[in-house]
Amino acid sequence: LDVSMDTWSYFHTCLASIWLHRFYIYSAVAFGISLWIVFQFTTTRTKRKVTEPGTTDKLRNGCAPPQAQEVHVAGVKIFYGSQTGTAKRFAKTLAEAVASLNLPVEVINMGDYDPEDGLVEETTSRNICVFLVATYTEGQPPESAAWFCKWLEEAANDFRVGKSFLQGLRYAVFGLGNSAYVDYYNTVGRRMDRWLWMLSASRIMTRAEGDCNVTQSKHGSIEADFEAWKTKFLTRLQVLCKGERKPCSGKCKKGKCKSSGKQSKESSDLEHGTSEHENTEAEELFESSSEEEAGGTDSVIDVEDLGNIMGHMKKAKVLLFGGSWCQSVWVPLGIFVCQFLQTKLNCLMICVLFSGYKLIGSHSGVKLCRWTKSMLRGRGGCYKHTFYGIESHRCMEATPSLACANKCVFCWRHHTNPVGTEWRWKMDQPEVILQEAIEKHQNMIKQFKGVSGVKAARLEEALAVKHCALSLVGEPIMYPHINRFVRLLHQHGISTFLVTNAQFPEEIRRLEPVTQLYVSVDASTKESLRRIDRPLFKDFWQRFLDSLKALAEKQQRTVYRLTLVKAWNVDEVKAYADLISLGKPDFVEVKGVTYCGESSASSLTMANVPWHGEVVSFVQELARLLPDYGIACEHEHSNCLLMAHSKFQVEGEWRTWIDYSRFQELVREYEQSGGSRTFTAAEYTARTPPWALFGARERGFDPLDVRFQRKHKARDISGC
Repeated sequence: LDVSMDTWSYFHTCLASIWLHRFYIYSAVAFGISLWIVFQFTTTRTKRKVTEPGTTDKLRNGCAPPQAQEVHVAGVKIFYGSQTGTAKRFAKTLAEAVASLNLPVEVINMGDYDPEDGLVEETTSRNICVFLVATYTEGQPPESAAWFCKWLEEAANDFRVGKSFLQGLRYAVFGLGNSAYVDYYNTVGRRMDRWLWMLSASRIMTRAEGDCNVTQSKHGSIEADFEAWKTKFLTRLQVLCKGERKPCSGKCKKGKCKSSGKQSKESSDLEHGTSEHENTEAEELFESSSEEEAGGTDSVIDVEDLGNIMGHMKKAKVLLFGGSWCQSVWVPLGIFVCQFLQTKLNCLMICVLFSGYKLIGSHSGVKLCRWTKSMLRGRGGCYKHTFYGIESHRCMEATPSLACANKCVFCWRHHTNPVGTEWRWKMDQPEVILQEAIEKHQNMIKQFKGVSGVKAARLEEALAVKHCALSLVGEPIMYPHINRFVRLLHQHGISTFLVTNAQFPEEIRRLEPVTQLYVSVDASTKESLRRIDRPLFKDFWQRFLDSLKALAEKQQRTVYRLTLVKAWNVDEVKAYADLISLGKPDFVEVKGVTYCGESSASSLTMANVPWHGEVVSFVQELARLLPDYGIACEHEHSNCLLMAHSKFQVEGEWRTWIDYSRFQELVREYEQSGGSRTFTAAEYTARTPPWALFGARERGFDPLDVRFQRKHKARDISGC
């Protein structure tokens, strides 16, 4: 007992001593944290200096490099987006001033310029690009600048576009707005500035904002604001002509540009409910900045791109504090809470995460596929166009269920969508989902009116949806009313391509006829499926096998989708052949994995992406093991090939394409007969054109379109 009392007394004395000296302890901890922050800051600056472009070439063998006499500024390109003509007038005035410096200058209307083709050229042109853009009704760009801004926004948030896509482009932004419209003051200029920064373009000076509101304008009018900025710009331009490499007059960090003199106040730019320019009076004209970092809540983030944006924010020198850190932690936590409570997903939160989507109700979404945009401009369609004859510009990509039962390592959504093994969300009716999906899809299509390169005839056709790819994200077959939804699509004359991840065999059996039913076969053994798909079901392997057996019972077109992941599943050819024999699909699509950027949820790298030649070799070996199948089609751009059952080769010609009118007739007869009039895949085939066949010179590219080859920089690493 005495020993116990002594121990307690000693422990009590220690606690009391710690409490009495707590101030010194707090001070020591604070000092340690301060040292750590200083160390991190110093290390970051040192690394930046070491990797400063050009520093390694200042001396070579003791001599000045041959570029010493290079031209530092080749010219100035002035882009304007104007509604009332003010920005255009300013552009011409600035052009005259630049010309007086004996520099080549060009004034460009954003409405007549194709940013996809042209901006990348400016990364190596040594030109200075100036953007004069107005903010029009409710924070939207002028009509002439709408496509330019839309492309820039999508490029900044698309994981397929490298974050260094515009590295080398030097720019300055002058925004035109009216602070009387507090919520939307100069939003277009701010966003354009941020998007350019996200693509690694370099500011030559901080963004400036002209104000039409004479009572708030820093210089008394927007004309005076512009004149003051023009003077500063010309001074900066002369300095750059002498070879100064400093990116801008302030300190650019995390997408924010602050002058070393006066510091600007960052405005909070939440589009829903908060002021876009809450502190207008306090903001300095020449020291305004990008209001958010790359992943700010106001930016439009594609659900496909969210994981890449999150990873990008970690690399964007965000060390400890800031909006992006909060978003990267609290937003995913918010999703987890919603799942845990099994409630309706909060629409505002989803809009923040999935605003590249158009959210429908509480569990559905629709999005404009990049191949839709490509075909609108006559630049080719997706692999489904090559394999099955769909019109990519008339295809709607949607899902009635954002949730999924797998967490695949190559998921291009980086597991940002909810997961679950059963339906547990408030259910929206299929009529509402379809109506909103078509309306939102059409609204996205209408935004391409007047866009450079878009074919008017295809734009008109695109407004009438003809195909629906139920493969956007999640597991569509989980939706309890999936059959009603499919019937509604057919009643609207829309073909259906439904994808499932082979974890719901009973739902596959209960599914009514669709145009084409896909099953994702990402691995061929239990262990590799566990590693690659990371399914939530404990009996995932049995469910997987039962799903393939259920597929074999279907009379309509069925497809296996094989995704090849180098060093993971490319050696399992024999096991894949056995699975194909089990499910007896009509077609087998084999595609190289799409690398979706760095993610903490996956260890995949570009090294796991097979070359197209490797995919071809895999398919040829697989075809040798399956005498009933042959290699029918190829879409090189998507790194994808199609194997088809020999029953689709009639009189020596492949018939992998679909007769969509005939399918609609057959499905109407099926529904009118109450399901007694069944039909088979062979009843709605169509001849495959020669250019789509494997081995053709076109490699799957439709000769009616013109293939767009990006110069200097490789953009795309994926298919559809």
